[in-house]
Amino acid sequence: MAINKATEAKILRYHFVEQWRVGTIATQLGIHHSVVDRVLSQAGLPKVERSPRPSIIDPYLPFIVETLREFPTLTAVRLYEMAQKRGYLGGPSQFRQRISQLRPRKQPEAYLRLKTLPGEQAQVDWGHFGHVEIGKAKRPLMAFVMVLSWSRRIFLQFYFNAQMENFLRGHVAAFAAWNGLPKILLYDNLKSAVLERQGDAIRFHPTLLELSAHYRFEPRPVAVARGNEKGRVERAIRYIRDNFFAGRHWQTLDELNTQADQWCQGVSANRPCPENKDFTVREAFLQEQPTLLALPDNPFDTRERMEVCASKTPYIRFDLNDYSIPYQKVQKTLSVYADLETVRIIDGIDVIAEHPRCFGKGEQVEQEIHINALWLAKTHAKLHRGQDRLSQASEQIPDLLQQSIERGHVLKTTVRLLNEYLDQYGRNELNAAVEEALKQQSPYPQAIHQILERRREEKHCPPPLPVALPDKVKHLQVKAINMADYDRLYGDEPTEKTGADHE
Repeated sequence: MAINKATEAKILRYHFVEQWRVGTIATQLGIHHSVVDRVLSQAGLPKVERSPRPSIIDPYLPFIVETLREFPTLTAVRLYEMAQKRGYLGGPSQFRQRISQLRPRKQPEAYLRLKTLPGEQAQVDWGHFGHVEIGKAKRPLMAFVMVLSWSRRIFLQFYFNAQMENFLRGHVAAFAAWNGLPKILLYDNLKSAVLERQGDAIRFHPTLLELSAHYRFEPRPVAVARGNEKGRVERAIRYIRDNFFAGRHWQTLDELNTQADQWCQGVSANRPCPENKDFTVREAFLQEQPTLLALPDNPFDTRERMEVCASKTPYIRFDLNDYSIPYQKVQKTLSVYADLETVRIIDGIDVIAEHPRCFGKGEQVEQEIHINALWLAKTHAKLHRGQDRLSQASEQIPDLLQQSIERGHVLKTTVRLLNEYLDQYGRNELNAAVEEALKQQSPYPQAIHQILERRREEKHCPPPLPVALPDKVKHLQVKAINMADYDRLYGDEPTEKTGADHE
């Protein structure tokens, strides 16, 4: 309890002049007797030792001390329940206060300040910065942080999870930002770094070992429950929370990472270097950068790779979302290669689809050509005779039908009308009208009909008569026959003319 100078003066006057006892002073001034003891002790008087008063907890002290010796972490609540069963009638607050005095204290550990050489070591860790709502998805916002132990240069990059691919992307981006890397990278016991540990025997994640072999650094985990060994990166994460992230406004992850990069190169780099206050982190990094390991010619491949099985619908599921594929690839095993911007779907060695990556949940990322092709194929199964007839009349019919579907026209109606025009105007006229309609970007049956009528009027032909034939007859394909075969039956086959015939 803190008191002002006036109260201290009163305590000293009441004790030395009025000869009041400590308890009397405490009662009159409304303060605790320990405050009076402290003031008198500061004035040079020895602390008055008071004989302890008997307490109802005293008979239970041997039991409590013995229990705490065997179970030093046992809670005061559990000890209170055990004492109650043995007849203790006191209240819990007094009991907890006495337990705090009796509980064995762990001997505080002294730590050596760890020193490193320039270019020798960096420390790596993840920081959790809440969650982000993206559509129906709630994704964790994770900060990948790497700190050079000597210069304290910070690299900061945010991702939507802490999975292995993002762990690798953080390393590659940090090495590129520094144009080099240290000889040793120090990790906490992350699953991305250490799969299993028994004493000094450590089994590293095989993908991390591939990364370390590619860049020639040594991965080194800290000891279990020894956070002090990577204090630089933990302090850096606290610094990021207070100095960068607090009050930060951003709309997209790219915008946040752009701001993080500017902060690392600006505010963070301009702070005094903890190792030597005479120069900044930027100046220390300029001294450390030449000692870093050189980068290899090509960066490590950080794309996500997985095998997926397409179902009966023309989609594959990847990272909570559905991506469209050509309908011919359904019920096949395909490969997905994805980075933070693009999702590529591969069949063997052929890229069959490429989509922008979506971080929502339950979204359908589509290419219209995939869905329209399936729609056309499904409708074609019902109207194949009519479409076959049109396709034989004009090679441009498939393009016309595709454009007509993309503009919202019903395929069934379009095919029916075009077949009627074929019956009324003939193959050559329909082919010419379709070609002209495509050039005018008017893939509509009405536009084709107008072109056909204009051409008929220009030729001064009579209006066509409507043809009403049964479907079975209308869609029959009749091939042209060589009439010379009939001529030979009647003996009218022409003969070659000789020179005498011309005389």
